[in-house]
Amino acid sequence: MPVRILSAVTLLLFSSSFAAAENWPQWLGPDRASIWNASGIVDSFPKQGLKVEWRVPVGLGYSGPAVVDDKVYLMDYIKKSGELVNNPGGTSKLQGQERVLCFSAKTGKVLWEHSYHSPYDISYAAGPRCTPTVADGKVYTLGAEGNLICFNAENGNVIWSKDFKTDYNAKTPFWGHAASPLVEGDTLYCLVGGKGSIAVAFDKNTGKELWRSLDNKETGYCPPTMISHKGTRQLLIWHPASLNSLNPKTGKVYWTIPLKPGYGMSVTVPRQQGDFLYVSAIGDEAAWIHLKNDSKPTAKVVWKGKTRSALFCCNSTPFIEGNTIYGCDINSGEFMAVNLKDGKRLWTTKQVTNAGRRDRHATAFIVKHNNQYFLFTEKGDLILASLSPTGYKEISRFHVLEPTNEAFGRQVVWSHPAFANKSLFARNDKELVRVSLQK
Repeated sequence: MPVRILSAVTLLLFSSSFAAAENWPQWLGPDRASIWNASGIVDSFPKQGLKVEWRVPVGLGYSGPAVVDDKVYLMDYIKKSGELVNNPGGTSKLQGQERVLCFSAKTGKVLWEHSYHSPYDISYAAGPRCTPTVADGKVYTLGAEGNLICFNAENGNVIWSKDFKTDYNAKTPFWGHAASPLVEGDTLYCLVGGKGSIAVAFDKNTGKELWRSLDNKETGYCPPTMISHKGTRQLLIWHPASLNSLNPKTGKVYWTIPLKPGYGMSVTVPRQQGDFLYVSAIGDEAAWIHLKNDSKPTAKVVWKGKTRSALFCCNSTPFIEGNTIYGCDINSGEFMAVNLKDGKRLWTTKQVTNAGRRDRHATAFIVKHNNQYFLFTEKGDLILASLSPTGYKEISRFHVLEPTNEAFGRQVVWSHPAFANKSLFARNDKELVRVSLQK
């Protein structure tokens, strides 16, 4: 191949991979790895604070934004009637509309909008939970009451849709559908519910069901998770009775491990580190699991967490680096580091979340960038920090937006942000904001 053509091809490949790295097309970002690979990003915040590019009004919601090229996709809820009360033991009955919004990433202008009537009868009913999933020119959204819709990403035209209540006789989970849909290849994986259909695979282009699998009284909230181990792809589905590994092509079960979180709250996705998985939840349920793949995939628990040891995550997803896992403990609200070899806590701090003595469920979302970490806290702060087995070092902190929701008597914002276009995109129940992180 001539040198000039080879150089052009190399440049094209580099540009394509860079553009992909700059997108945040789904919950937890590219590959759901909680890693941002953009270049030209600040290594500390300026004294005058970060530059806010724009703020635009939005409605209620826990759904995080997804960003692809010059478009930002977000779900929200416009309440028409009913009283919203965050009661962990009961539901709120609301009348209103769920919306799917597409904004210009450059200006914040609304490019298209789709809304539909969606009565709520769920706990903590302030809007949709699932982050839109964007793939190959389509956007997939899942509402809190089980409305799954595939849109044309450019113009918002509906391509196909499903209603889990009518199509699968699925009961809406107590806290609403919260498992962001997963796309791999031509398949869309969803946590659905109903008889024999906890997990369902759809053709992403037509909505045709490819298979359904698993049966359990409760559906749970943990998003479908894809892993690879020794050349075999495995789809992990954690419902409130067990963690299950499925063949993603057929839905056939490879292995099952009983793991039963408190209150049916299987929420946090399993995190893989080589031959191992870390799984954790409320109710002191945590396990370090050894993956094997001899004649077929299998798994075995190495150790389980005990009270005041290990890390019990729920509202946010932990991050593994080497032999250490970092995250917010559901019981104390503290941010901590835990040794994965034995589950012992290396250090804990309340500096991240500013958690008080009774601030259970205090939350910070973790995204790694180069050798540093961005932490977005439930108080609406963005932190740049260094994490290591020996301790926590805060580099910078910037208040992005106000916590507009409530949990256990304190104000919170429980929505995972997006990192794209050299910026942070974050929302509360009143606004969506873009903050520049360009060096």
